Amino acid sequence: MSDAAHAVAGTATAPDLAPPVLDVRDLKTHFAIHHGFLRRAGGTVFAVDGVSFSIAPRETLGLVGESGCGKSTVGRTVLRLIEPTAGSIRLDGHDITHLGKAELRPFRPRMQIIFQDPFSSLDPRMSAGDIVGEPLRVHRIASGRALKEMVAALFDRVGLRRAQMDNFPHQFSGGQRQRIGIARALALKPKLIVADEPVSALDVSIQAQVLNLMMDLQREMGLAYLFISHNLAVVEHISHRIAVMYLGRIVEYTDKTTLFTRPLHPYTESLLLAVPVPDPRVKRQKRLLQGDVPSPINPPSGCHFHTRCPYAVDRCRAETPALREVKSGQLVACHLR
Repeated sequence: MSDAAHAVAGTATAPDLAPPVLDVRDLKTHFAIHHGFLRRAGGTVFAVDGVSFSIAPRETLGLVGESGCGKSTVGRTVLRLIEPTAGSIRLDGHDITHLGKAELRPFRPRMQIIFQDPFSSLDPRMSAGDIVGEPLRVHRIASGRALKEMVAALFDRVGLRRAQMDNFPHQFSGGQRQRIGIARALALKPKLIVADEPVSALDVSIQAQVLNLMMDLQREMGLAYLFISHNLAVVEHISHRIAVMYLGRIVEYTDKTTLFTRPLHPYTESLLLAVPVPDPRVKRQKRLLQGDVPSPINPPSGCHFHTRCPYAVDRCRAETPALREVKSGQLVACHLR
């Protein structure tokens, strides 16, 4: 477990038992590949291939997996920054899957994103105050003195000084830039925030500060988070439930305690065994994943993980396993569990 995880004050509290803020069913996002001057079709990238989950108010769903498994594509698709190929996306009970730009505009304030890179996601030509205030201007919520006061209040809430509102992004540290990104995401009082690896570019001590801030904001504002990360220690502390992705599909989906104590899918087991333990006295089995992640352009038949799975049988190569509940509250896509 990383130092950042140990430094986080407390753990995520239980979410409300309320209708989901976000409900995703059988979501698919495929990208066509074109070649040559005439743009001839040359294949398809199966980035997201049938993903389902829901997030309740005050709940954090951690989405984990190796690079290239489709985590960020899921986040951008549920926000309609990328168009879905199939499936449904419901926000507060409203189906937003196929809404046009004008129809989608009233729903935009309810869902926001925190980007991974706290520098490239900020316009270097705009002051920090203008960056945070831009959503308020775009949606015509405030202007003039009222806008400035609202931005100042947001700066206070994320731990920045009001005197810094006129500074530009290059005048802030990495952690401060990410606080600007969080303030911008909070400006419209959203119900859902997609956090796309929000602490991966930060120092360990700063990671803990940002995670503490996000957890405090969730308790105060009832926020729902889709927290995308490859850092299992961070996900363990901030999440209530965790979905493990592999090559465009969710292979395991359960609460964090169950996942870290009784994982069922071979891929989840391998991910957890790869996490270093900061105690030289602890001896445990080591199992390194063999081979490389297959290409999403030509994924393996059947279970996508069978090419690297030590337990694979003929059925795994021929038949796609369904994500089903094998224990109370624990869903796994594996023929052998």
